[in-house]
Amino acid sequence: MRLPLIPPEQLTSEQRTLYDDMRTGIQAHFKGFATIRDDGALMGPWNPWLHEPRLGKPVWELTKALSTDPLLPPAIREVAILVTGSHFRSAYELYAHVIAAENRGLSDDKLATIVAGQRPVDLTREEAVAYDVAAALVSGGVLPELTYRAAVATFGPHGAAELMQLVGLYCMVSVTLNAFDVPVPEV
Repeated sequence: MRLPLIPPEQLTSEQRTLYDDMRTGIQAHFKGFATIRDDGALMGPWNPWLHEPRLGKPVWELTKALSTDPLLPPAIREVAILVTGSHFRSAYELYAHVIAAENRGLSDDKLATIVAGQRPVDLTREEAVAYDVAAALVSGGVLPELTYRAAVATFGPHGAAELMQLVGLYCMVSVTLNAFDVPVPEV
């Protein structure tokens, strides 16, 4: 790990304001996996964001916007996030979102296949659309028209937009985690 975790008592005033907001959001929306060390230090992508609060705050605001009252069902979100994390081979993201996906009812076989970078054969229609959108976006280039239409038909225009923005956010999260070599926590 390239950035040390910051215990709360060592935070600057600017970091403390962001920390308090992130900790509240983490406890409300990011459950089931290790996010906060025993001394209160934030793990995962939140630590790099705390190190640079000028940049971390807007990223956190986008994270909150996509995590608070989402339009997409939880399992669909996890499929898209895992496709993205798998593409970037982002260890912490895969660790956290495999747990989240299990808690949202996705089977181990589906998860193992997605994490291996392959499309499961037993996806529901919604899962398949989320998988196809995420896979196309992380591969680069314009989202194919038929994939775009399938997303709008399946999730509506606002749900499709949320899906596409979610993939973009988790591209940023994956790159952040990889850039700062954020490990899977020892639990």
